[in-house]
Amino acid sequence: MDRGLVLLSGGLDSTTVLYMARAQGLTLFALSFDYGQRHSFELQQAARLAHRFCQKHFVLKLSPEIFKNTALVPGGPEVPMDSVSEEGIPVTYVPARNILFLSHALALCESYEIPNIFLGVNALDYSGYPDCRPEFIEAFTRMANLGMKRGVEGKPVQIHTPLIQMSKAQIIREGTRLGVNYGETSSCYKPSADGSPCGHCDSCLLRKKGFDEAGIVDPLAKS
Repeated sequence: MDRGLVLLSGGLDSTTVLYMARAQGLTLFALSFDYGQRHSFELQQAARLAHRFCQKHFVLKLSPEIFKNTALVPGGPEVPMDSVSEEGIPVTYVPARNILFLSHALALCESYEIPNIFLGVNALDYSGYPDCRPEFIEAFTRMANLGMKRGVEGKPVQIHTPLIQMSKAQIIREGTRLGVNYGETSSCYKPSADGSPCGHCDSCLLRKKGFDEAGIVDPLAKS
């Protein structure tokens, strides 16, 4: 049976991708990253999901010192509230994050003979990050297989991005169809100590928009 490595943050999108990969009957592995993010509660959710559905859960620690001028690590700008419209690339962008994440994923794929990577990037209802676009994924895949043993030997790693052209509402509907419990996910960039979402950050607002448009009640929504 084929194997798949899911980049699992514990958020809405990556959890939906986990369920989509699981529906394909793959033997799954999960990869999460601790980079000192303010919203580290998401890692607890990722661990619960990986324990349930994956053969192994890798958690790699990256120094937050390599990520500057981002609102998602302590010492950076404040997380913007009550606005999803921002000129240019928002301060919640983490420098080269998906490049770093995918590079580590490739090393695991070579080491554990995993031919498939699943990534929950989205280019429609998203925050405007350059490393979530189809052209980035296509270019990275070409580069990766030029520089990997698997690629040179004719066994290229495939990077699957099943959500990339879906709206947030479409993602939520598909996840609901697959049985995702979105109460077990965490999307907030600035959650409270117990993981409760703030309801005002960019990610919370995009999540609310998605659930509203899908006509589904978010189990994390505050009454």
